[in-house]
Amino acid sequence: MAAVVAASATSAAEVQIVRKADGSTVISNQVGSGWLVNGRAPSDDYLVERRAAPGPWDDAIRAASLPRGVDPQIVKSVMLVESNFNPRAVSRKGAGGLIQLMPDTARRFGVRDRFDPLENLRGGVEYLASLLKLYAGDLALALAAYNAGENAVARYAGVPPYAETREYVRRALVAYRGTPAPPLGGGFKGSPAPTAAPDRARLPKAVPVRVASLNGTPVLTNTDNTDRVGPLLGRVR
Repeated sequence: MAAVVAASATSAAEVQIVRKADGSTVISNQVGSGWLVNGRAPSDDYLVERRAAPGPWDDAIRAASLPRGVDPQIVKSVMLVESNFNPRAVSRKGAGGLIQLMPDTARRFGVRDRFDPLENLRGGVEYLASLLKLYAGDLALALAAYNAGENAVARYAGVPPYAETREYVRRALVAYRGTPAPPLGGGFKGSPAPTAAPDRARLPKAVPVRVASLNGTPVLTNTDNTDRVGPLLGRVR
């Protein structure tokens, strides 16, 4: 297994020095989840095929997801992008386990051992369920918050403009939808972050549309104005 031995930040993306098992060293500014396939970031085709293939965690994913109202395929897609189904995976930021929980997130959802696959999965599913509820089912925002945190999504009122987060969201959506996709362009936000409900007392009062007669012709109208010489919304037979 490759080990990260040093890392530093640049304005574009983090640069990491990875020492491989054969003793060679790779310098990379890859964004997104850190695992590689043959020394490279996974292709969209790889993600689609890997998510669709039967796996050893499928039954556990369904058992954890369905009672919490989460689509098991969403959970499997996140697990794939996070760890490629490796229960011992550790990210360079300190997230661990199958679905990559940070220590604070693990404590938040009562996970004592992040490297216990079933406990890790339960905590990750509960976190995803809470995010999907928070963002009214908007998957892109839930994925962005899973990667970058709720505060970042609130700050930017959408998917944050972080290269890593945008690539993470794109990969997870590719895996879930089963369709390769281009990088997320500028302005990608998903749905806006939820705001307070509008004050209905201030909204204009709706006026019902009715069938009326205008100069002997039946019309659909939402006004009592009879001075018009033509129908307001069109003729009806």
